[in-house]
Amino acid sequence: MSDYHPPVQNIMFLLHDVLGFSHEELDRETVEAVLDEAAKLASGILAPLNKSGDEQGASLNGQDVKTAQGFKEAYKQYCEGGWNAVPFDPEYGGQGLPWAIAFPVQEMWQGANMSFGLCPLLNQGAVEAISAHGTDEQKDYFLPKLITGEWTGTMNLTESQAGSDLGLLNARAERQDNGTYKITGQKIFITYGEHDMAENIIHLVLARLPGAPDDVRGISLFIAPKILEDGTRNSLSCIGLEHKLGIHASPTCTMDFDSATGYLLGKEHEGLKCMFTMMNNARLSVGLQGVAIAEHALQHAQNYAAERIQGKSFETGQRVTIKQHPDIRRTLLSMRSYVEAGRALTYEAALALDAAAQGDTCAKAKADLLTPIVKSWCTDMAVEVASLGLQVHGGMGFIEETGAAQYYRDARILPIYEGTNGIQAQDLVFRKVLHDQGEAASSYIKNMQGAVEEDILDTLSKTTSDLLKKGNDKDMEALAWAASPYLKALGIIAGGAWLEKIAKTAKNNSALEKAFQQEKQDNATFYRHNILPLAAAHLKSVYNS
Repeated sequence: MSDYHPPVQNIMFLLHDVLGFSHEELDRETVEAVLDEAAKLASGILAPLNKSGDEQGASLNGQDVKTAQGFKEAYKQYCEGGWNAVPFDPEYGGQGLPWAIAFPVQEMWQGANMSFGLCPLLNQGAVEAISAHGTDEQKDYFLPKLITGEWTGTMNLTESQAGSDLGLLNARAERQDNGTYKITGQKIFITYGEHDMAENIIHLVLARLPGAPDDVRGISLFIAPKILEDGTRNSLSCIGLEHKLGIHASPTCTMDFDSATGYLLGKEHEGLKCMFTMMNNARLSVGLQGVAIAEHALQHAQNYAAERIQGKSFETGQRVTIKQHPDIRRTLLSMRSYVEAGRALTYEAALALDAAAQGDTCAKAKADLLTPIVKSWCTDMAVEVASLGLQVHGGMGFIEETGAAQYYRDARILPIYEGTNGIQAQDLVFRKVLHDQGEAASSYIKNMQGAVEEDILDTLSKTTSDLLKKGNDKDMEALAWAASPYLKALGIIAGGAWLEKIAKTAKNNSALEKAFQQEKQDNATFYRHNILPLAAAHLKSVYNS
């Protein structure tokens, strides 16, 4: 068995008591029952495969990819439990549950076994893209099996010469007389581009049509199934697996399309628009992955610190476990407060997504604003927490057998994929703050009043205004330099505001255990004195960039 225990109590408290989640069909008892069942699969089936999957990895034999031992069986159990269908449209077989429930459930998959969790994460993006831009015929054919998990989906965006610059894509598509397209080209870094867990893989592929406009304006998005409707295999294949720092059990494929049959998704030359439906969905999910793997690293470090005897107590002179040493307590508090702040930010975004789906325009603006913050801040946080967890283990942390190194290796991809964190920062400043002249950002900052000190909020507000002025003056180079420290400061401050709200809510709830209440007070106090001050340094560096 793994040492990962899904934090159901923390999730329930945050969701219901702090964030105020309510749903006419989902009372507190029902939500807890759902989370308890998800926790059983996460801790009992997925987590035990995490280390063995890391050690075995995936293997390529000809055109076929074999996943690590146990993954195929675990995926079948996951699908049979209906877990893949949780957030999707009931019209196509989904359960229609809100993102506020889907995120906690997905946190458990990612925390238990991130390499496994990547498969449904990519599938989720494909479902969202087809739901938003597909024809009725495409929805009827692809969505039911993608939602059950019988089929899985991918995103084929990146090429070796292009990286994040999609304007440099070379993959091409040729129109056919029957309304289909022939797609030719290679894509790299395709997560679960080939595997043995599902009977079909639905690839969403960016390619350029003949005579298309230059740069990103000329990109179109296509659906290219591995297995076509007549049962024949499409002319696409995995020609290589990447040898990666982490997430070894997740097959990262180089995909070759050799006049593969594809179907246009959306309109010609509007692939970027369709792609962002996938990317925005995935970016929040990647932020959630950061919270999840940080939680697992925290639990692993706490367990080790409670057992490892090293050094003597200053008070008694007796040898003690390392969790009794002040520096280790400080390290564990750093990890714990970071994780709790990140979870609050991520779940806040989930509630905003649910409200936006009901037509709340303010919630839509909030979700848009939070997306780059959640993706960037929570993934940088995950790397920091995983590194601190390794530090708690000391020299043993650098040894693979203890397991601490895997969390660090796995977490390190998070600030890179689905748009590097530098790109997230520029998205925040250029596409979010400048786009509405700071309206959503100012509203968000205002809502933090009373939770953190006014001086730091005043500085954040002034910095936001100064960035708007640079934008209006067309000083884009200066904005690009300032974007990352601005995002980091906003993330730190928002996380601190949530920890204060959590602590206050816990203090006022006499039904909670004293130890639980004290933990929330300790988290907020530690963060206020040790982490929140870093925001001022980042805001200062905005002006010195």
